[in-house]
Amino acid sequence: MSDRITTWRKVITEAMKPHEETWADVVRHTLSEGGLDREFDAGYGGPEGEAFILWTTNRVYFTCCYDGAEGAESVPRNPCSKAEAKPEHIGGY
Repeated sequence: MSDRITTWRKVITEAMKPHEETWADVVRHTLSEGGLDREFDAGYGGPEGEAFILWTTNRVYFTCCYDGAEGAESVPRNPCSKAEAKPEHIGGY
């Protein structure tokens, strides 16, 4: 069993921290009833977590995958300066 067993709630919580957001900022998400807390192996292999989009007041979070390793990324919800957006390649290099 992988040490990458996690839930989307844990992954998204970590993804929110650099943007100083919390679950109180969430407006809506597409996860199923149990999708936030269902455990899955986020390690390399094949996607196991349910794909999602999650909107907060300021950002849009979504699933990303690189060689089967799953994570959450986000982009600004509204147009902003390049310095605020800090665009990067999503899913690896």
